[in-house]
Parts: sequence; C-alpha cells; structure tokens
Amino acid sequence: MQARVSDARAPGFWPLAFVFALFVLFMYGPMFVIFVLSFQGPEGGLTFPLRGFSLHWFRQLAEGLGTVDIGSAFLRSLGLGAVVMLLTVVLSVLAGLAFRKRLRGGDALFYVTVASLIMPSIIVSLGIGLQFRLLDGGIKSALEALGATATLEGYGTALGLFTSALGAHLTWTLPFGLLIMFAVFNRFDPAYEEAARDLGATRWQSFRHVVLPLIGPSVIGIGMFGFTLSWDEIARTSQAIGDVNTLPLELQGLTSTVTTPAIYALGTVTTVVSFLVMGLTVGLAVWLGRRQGKGRR
Repeated sequence: MQARVSDARAPGFWPLAFVFALFVLFMYGPMFVIFVLSFQGPEGGLTFPLRGFSLHWFRQLAEGLGTVDIGSAFLRSLGLGAVVMLLTVVLSVLAGLAFRKRLRGGDALFYVTVASLIMPSIIVSLGIGLQFRLLDGGIKSALEALGATATLEGYGTALGLFTSALGAHLTWTLPFGLLIMFAVFNRFDPAYEEAARDLGATRWQSFRHVVLPLIGPSVIGIGMFGFTLSWDEIARTSQAIGDVNTLPLELQGLTSTVTTPAIYALGTVTTVVSFLVMGLTVGLAVWLGRRQGKGRR
C-alpha cells in the first residue's frame, strides 16, 4: 500500500508536464523544422509540405551559394572559434588563480570585465570598431611622418579576424569563463595543494598534477562556452571584423537573398558543428571524472 501511495503522481504533475512540453517545443521546434526541411528534394521549398527526401541542398551548399564562399567563411569561423576558446581557457584559469589572493584593484578589474555582459552587444562592437579605426589613423599618420610611402600604400586596416573581431569575441566569452573559475576556486580545498607541497612538489607540479586534474571538467566547460559563443556571434562581430565575414554574418546576409532550402542546409551544418563540440566536451568531462574517481580509489 505504501508503494502505491508513493508512486502516485502529485495533482499538479500533468499540468506542469504539459507546460514543460510546450516549452521544449517552443525552444527546439524551429530547429527541428529546419533540420527536416533541409533534406527536401530538388523541388522543395521553404515551407511544408515536404517534397521528397535527398541531400540535394547540401550538395548545392558545397558548390556555393551565388557569390558567397561558404567554405572560406566556415573556416574563418572555425579558426576564430578555436583561438577564442584557447584564449578564454588560458586567461580564465590564470585569472582564477590570481584572484585566489587579495589583489589591489581586483574588485574594480572584476566589475570592468563583467560589465561587458550588460552592455548592448552592438555598442561594444561599435566601440571596438571605432578604436581600431582610430588606430588606423594613428598608424597612417606615423607612416606619413616617417616617409614610408611604400608601406603606407600597402597598408589596409588593423580591423580583422584575429585582431578586432578576436577582441570583440573575448569581451563576450571571458566574463563567462571568469565567473566559472571564480565559482570553482571559491569551493576548492587548498589542502590538496598543501599535501602535495609537503611531499616535495613544486608549485608547477602541484598545479599540473593536483589542481588541474581537479578543475579539469570546469576548464573543459569554459572551452565549450568559448567556442560555441564565438561560433554563432553576430552583433559583436558586425562592426569589428573589417572586410571579411564569419559564417553567422554570411548566413544573416543570405536570409534575404537565398530563397531555397539551401539556407536550411547551411543552418543544419552549423548546428551540427555546435552539437559535435558540445558532445566532445561532455564526453571529455565524463572521461576526466571517471579517471579522477579511479585515481582516488
């Protein structure tokens, strides 16, 4: 009798389950629709009903969409995302280690870093673009003063993928990495490091063999945040990238010119890349967790 009573659903379970199902449908329904429509046949359109089933639009995507070089934009976004991921991980870990001790001006530095999360993205992008345009003016004036006419003629702009665009993306990813590292180190037990030092380990050895394995899953999570946030960023990139485009910017531009399911195929490819990164991250974090569990035994 007790088992039957404990297994009974609460009166509010099914209404809440229905609301949750609607929420999931609202969040992932559009993505699922795009996935389905991207596999239409050659006669397919942008809406239902589904006309055939093939990889036609993916083949057309590989051949190119008009004058847009999707392959180059894809590689640019991939390269930028990888660099942003690496810098976000390194800088966040270093900042987390530094903030374990009381720093003079540390509070101000923290609030300045996190402030970029509440600033409108387009304002951040405009500000970074303006800074680099002012830098261009200063460099050109210096080259003129030095009489370096050949260098001046060949000089374009400091705006670029791994300069201004990289800085714009880091203003978005670093605050998340810092917040994660601060949370991790706030509950990190320094006794592990002290034990390692008592056994003769240097600071680098205690960090490499003790601290890093313990914070490893969080570090992997920061890497995932860094890549995925950079991968689909538009607003902070729009005014700060110069004369090239990342894949999200190309995708935004194609929405007004491409009227075939090829645009859905491109959306499917970009989403699959994001899911692959998240899957690899979760798998690596689980593997590290199991490895730590075996080490403790």
